[in-house]
Amino acid sequence: MRMARAGLTADRVTLAGAELADEVGLDHVTMSAVARRLGVKDASLYAHVRNLEDLRGRIALLAADEKTIRIAEDTAGRAGKDALVAFANAYRAYAHDHPGRYTATQIPIQIDPELAARAPGPRRAVELTYGMLRAYALDEPDLTDAVRLVRSTLHGFVSLEAAGGFAHARPAEDSWARCLDALHTLLERWPARHEGDPT
Repeated sequence: MRMARAGLTADRVTLAGAELADEVGLDHVTMSAVARRLGVKDASLYAHVRNLEDLRGRIALLAADEKTIRIAEDTAGRAGKDALVAFANAYRAYAHDHPGRYTATQIPIQIDPELAARAPGPRRAVELTYGMLRAYALDEPDLTDAVRLVRSTLHGFVSLEAAGGFAHARPAEDSWARCLDALHTLLERWPARHEGDPT
């Protein structure tokens, strides 16, 4: 077991990696780059994180926690469309402010099961999403389908926006507002299930 450098912690290493990911992209985060950012030798990091995949997993958990806190604060006391819009705006703002961290929450990463079990962010994110949508009075399995629809819509929009996919003259902000209007309308008028539909 390597001896930990004084002042260096797993949290500090994770934050440095997260900041670097936002600046240069998650794919460009390396152990060497993080070590340079912290002013230490590469070997010093391995007393706190096992390897690059472990660091990426920690960045993902940090991001999930940060994003969930922002969404919880912005949706507190709101319901229905107000909650949906606040939820979506907080989600989009986090993706804009922290593109590298956001990416870490959306790609397959091997995360230490013990770390994942202690991390509140992912569980809280699920609770917030289901809680926000319960105002639309959907029962299962429609509620889970609606959660997937919301996530797909928000992630799809912010990912295309980040990639420069909205080159049309119409402002993306206007399209975003209309997408949320449409999403609210669909959630309010969720299609009825019919006999023979998959359950």
